[in-house]
Amino acid sequence: MDTVLTSPTRTANPLLAPYRHGRLDLPNRIAMAPMTRGRADDATGVPSDFAATYYRQRAGAGLLITEGISVHPLGKAGPGIPALRTDEQVVRWREITTAVHDVGGRIFAQLWHVGRMTHPVTLDGETPTAPSAVRITEAPIHTRDGLLPHVVPRALTVAEIAGVVAAFARAARRAIEAGFDGVEIHGANGYLFQQFLAENSNLRTDRYGGSRENRLRFVFEVVEAVAAEIGADRVGLRISPDNPENQLVEPDARGTYRALVDTLDPIGLAYLHVLERGAYAALADLRPRWSGMLIANHNGPTPVDPATGERLIADGLADVVAFGRLFITNPDLPERIARGLPPAPPPVADVYGGGARGYVDYPAITVPERV
Repeated sequence: MDTVLTSPTRTANPLLAPYRHGRLDLPNRIAMAPMTRGRADDATGVPSDFAATYYRQRAGAGLLITEGISVHPLGKAGPGIPALRTDEQVVRWREITTAVHDVGGRIFAQLWHVGRMTHPVTLDGETPTAPSAVRITEAPIHTRDGLLPHVVPRALTVAEIAGVVAAFARAARRAIEAGFDGVEIHGANGYLFQQFLAENSNLRTDRYGGSRENRLRFVFEVVEAVAAEIGADRVGLRISPDNPENQLVEPDARGTYRALVDTLDPIGLAYLHVLERGAYAALADLRPRWSGMLIANHNGPTPVDPATGERLIADGLADVVAFGRLFITNPDLPERIARGLPPAPPPVADVYGGGARGYVDYPAITVPERV
C-alpha cells in the first residue's frame, strides 16, 4: 500500500497541507462530512435539481462525501433520501460528479442502509428489517406523515443478509458508473452495520450474532464484496465506536473496534473514517492500528471547528478532518480557513427538505480587490 504524506509544515495551517494516499491526491486535508439534506424526489430517489450546484459549491474541500444514499428498498431512512439503484438515478448522480470534477473536486458516494431506523410509512407499508426484532423506544422517527413511534423491526434471514451484501456491491458499481471517485460504506450512527455490532440490538444466535467474531461478520462481508466489485482502494468505511445514537449500547467498544480495524487494515481500503462520540477515545486508540488514511470527525453538541481540526492533524490523530454542519453555511470553508476568517455559524433552519433555500443560497466570502 503506497502512502505518500506531504508534511503539514509546507503551510502554516496543517489543514491546508496536501495529502496523497493511493488514488487520492488531495489539495488539502479538509473533507466535507456526509450530511442528510432530504431533497431528493421521494418517489424516485433521484437527487434534487439543485444537488449539482450544492456539491460544486463545496468542491474546494480536499474530499466531498455525499449524503447517505440508499442501496436497498428497505434501507431508506425517510423522505427525500436519494438512492443509487436505477439508471435514472445514475444519470443525475453523473451530472453531480461531473459538476464537481469540472472544478477540480473529488467526491465519494456514501452507501447507506438504516436497518430499523425507518418506518412502514417510508417503506410503502413494509416492516423495517434489522439483525433482531428489537424496537427503539426512545425518540420517534421522522416520516412524510410527521413524527411517528418506531415499530418492531423484522429480523433479517440469512438469505436476506446475503441480499443486502449484494445490494451494497451493486450500488458501488453504480457509483463508479456515475463517475464517483469511490464509495464510503456507512457503518456508523446506529444504522444497520452498528446494529449488527451492538450487543443490545443484535440478539442473534446464528453466524451473525453471539460472539464478537460473528457480530463483525456482516461488516466484513460487505466491505469484501464492495472491494471485490470496485477495488479496495476506492472504498472507505465510516464507524462511530461507542456511539449511543439510536439507542445502541456497545459495552466493549475498544475490543470490538480493535478487532474490526485489525482485520480490515491489511485490505488496503481508501480510508477509515472515525466519528468519535462517547467515552471511548477511539481516535487515540485506533490511529496506531490503522496504517492507511484516517479521516477524523467529532459529533457533539457543537460542530468540529477549524482549531480542533488543526490539533487533530498536528497531533497525528488524523490525516484528514471532516467538517459537517459548518459546510452547510460555508460552501467555501477551506478558503475561509486559509484567510483566517471565522466561519459563519451552523444552520438553525432549512436543513432538511425543501428547495434552494438553505441549500445553495449561502454566499461565499467576498474579498475586496487591492488597489
